[in-house]
Amino acid sequence: MMNILLVEDDIDLATTIVDYLELESMACDHASNGLMGLNLIENAEYQVIILDINMPKMDGITLCKRMREIGIDTPVLMLTARDTLDNKLEGFNAGSDDYLVKPFAMQELIARIQVLGRRRSGETKRLMVGGLTLDLTQRIATLNQQPLKLSPTALAILEVLMRASPQTVTRQHIIQTVWGDDQPDSNSLKVHIYHLRKQLERYESSISLDTIASVGFAIKEAAQ
Repeated sequence: MMNILLVEDDIDLATTIVDYLELESMACDHASNGLMGLNLIENAEYQVIILDINMPKMDGITLCKRMREIGIDTPVLMLTARDTLDNKLEGFNAGSDDYLVKPFAMQELIARIQVLGRRRSGETKRLMVGGLTLDLTQRIATLNQQPLKLSPTALAILEVLMRASPQTVTRQHIIQTVWGDDQPDSNSLKVHIYHLRKQLERYESSISLDTIASVGFAIKEAAQ
């Protein structure tokens, strides 16, 4: 089932969209303002995010820019009542992937979501936490410009941790994201975390890979 986030302050429209998506077997979370939407985006995984441009507390353009700045590359569909080239360019420059003008047919919304759900946004090519960099195109990690020797699985774990940094990622979330339904044996994650930590410790830096007891792991940059 596709998991969608709708950030829309018009409650009547939001209710209609959420109900329609459920009929199409799509789960949809809803936030009524930009700050609430950002909190959900930072703490959950979505295949597509639908943003209204005009919202209280944080507008859709600002929210989309913030997403891209922190490395979240989930495809974004912008909703707006304004249909001008300048407005569309503003949305695309902020990192959105598509644009839908109100009022719109629900069938068109579904079609746009399905297209976006089949691809990832090309906006974010690189994740950075302090001197730690992960090139998502070449799948290369460096620390203070020194290459890290990591397996594809370790790189996938590193990506999950960097996307959430400095927040803690649960063990189960890492396992589900990296291995999916092919659950590894009980020691696999522990071994990969051990080797990843050893690679990070090869070079003097402010980056730490912390174990959060009974919860999971977090990559952080130490306060200066």
